[in-house]
Amino acid sequence: MTLSFPKARYEAGIRDFGNGSFAYLQPDGGWGLSNAGLITDGGEALLVDTLFDFPHTRAMLDAFARTSSAPIRTVVNTHHNGDHCYGNALVGGAEVVATERAAEEMLRETPKGLAQVMKAAPGLGLTGEYFLHCFSRFDFDGVETRHPDTTFKGRLTKRVGSKDVHLIEVGPAHTGGDALVHVPADRTLFTGDILFVEGTPILWVGPVGNWIEACEMIEGMDVETIVPGHGPVTEKKGVARVREYLTYIRDEARIRFESGLPAFEAARDIALNDYASWGDSERIAVNVATLYREFGAKDAPSDPATLFGWMAQIWKDRK
Repeated sequence: MTLSFPKARYEAGIRDFGNGSFAYLQPDGGWGLSNAGLITDGGEALLVDTLFDFPHTRAMLDAFARTSSAPIRTVVNTHHNGDHCYGNALVGGAEVVATERAAEEMLRETPKGLAQVMKAAPGLGLTGEYFLHCFSRFDFDGVETRHPDTTFKGRLTKRVGSKDVHLIEVGPAHTGGDALVHVPADRTLFTGDILFVEGTPILWVGPVGNWIEACEMIEGMDVETIVPGHGPVTEKKGVARVREYLTYIRDEARIRFESGLPAFEAARDIALNDYASWGDSERIAVNVATLYREFGAKDAPSDPATLFGWMAQIWKDRK
């Protein structure tokens, strides 16, 4: 049975949890449409993630400014993907914090490189068409990156007024340097891309076991409000669904790997069942390639060009 959440709860803009914590949501949660969070107390604020480009980040900051006058002293990037950090430069004067691994990866994935790919996309055939489908709503020209001022491994606690904010490294999983942001006083958790709700998780790095363990950790935490990296605000049932998807894909990919089926054919062969209703289901191509590498395959690609090409083919087939 497919778990769904009330659509009225998933509207663009600010979600006020009534305890000084807020979310900024971007339906439909697909490629680049990530969420952000704001934690406030004692006349100061901590921002969880910026957005994919300057226009989207400005809109988010303006919305938070209308909600809270507390100045943002700290920005936490939950990982290095651009839809969670490319707007950092617009939060002047704030300390930017991320895991050590995320900070390293930010040096490799730049908005300048993405802007160049966008310009080249019309000449790249089906892969370019898919790339434009994913990212044409964003403007990467002129985006200047701002890298973290502070990095950490494991755990780090920041203070916002009288509230402790726990930063918990759970990567490598979705990416190499994933982190959760936990506010015990508010029973609130911001997960970054450890959670995609009503959208298909994408396993760029793995190992998948770390991601499953991160979900299990969340399921054991004393939290009531869970803000995913993409999709509507959820509860522990939503976490369980992500864990179940990852477990299912791992097990199905293993069967096909052991039978000798190539990774791309395995991705096309796995039945998604009720997961097929989740957005961006073609991401299974990346998930299977990453799993095959984890299983020991030497020929499963990791380069984005090939992986986007694989996703484009599945996307076209399912349109």
